[in-house]
Amino acid sequence: MLKTAVKDDTLEKLPHEKHHNQPYCGIAPFIRHFEDPRDAPLPTRAATREERLERKRREKAERRQAVLETELQIWDPHNDPNAQGDAFRTLFVARVNYDTTESKLRREFEVYGPVKRIYLVYNKTTSKPRGYAFIEYEHERDMHCE
Repeated sequence: MLKTAVKDDTLEKLPHEKHHNQPYCGIAPFIRHFEDPRDAPLPTRAATREERLERKRREKAERRQAVLETELQIWDPHNDPNAQGDAFRTLFVARVNYDTTESKLRREFEVYGPVKRIYLVYNKTTSKPRGYAFIEYEHERDMHCE
């Protein structure tokens, strides 16, 4: 009885021990079904991260340049309602102390010539000074200190 049990176990073969009916063969019979390598499209090269970032920067700069060109064609400083005074007679003063008043600025800058107008810039919401001013002189030659 023991012999028959061993004999039955040997009949059961593991998958890698089983003999296949057809022998393995390569892909040689199927090569004719593949396309010709000369007809295949060229491989595409994906852009690297740096190239994508550079392309995006370049596109953004081109868009901004186009917007600037259109705005420059539209811009007319002579018909601007917010522009006051002559730009050639106006002096820009930065880093002005927040406690400085127009009268103090007038006293300091009238040494160089007669001042037509002083415009201290204030924050619209808080009404506090922004720290810079525009001083317009009567004559252009007055704003050039020698």
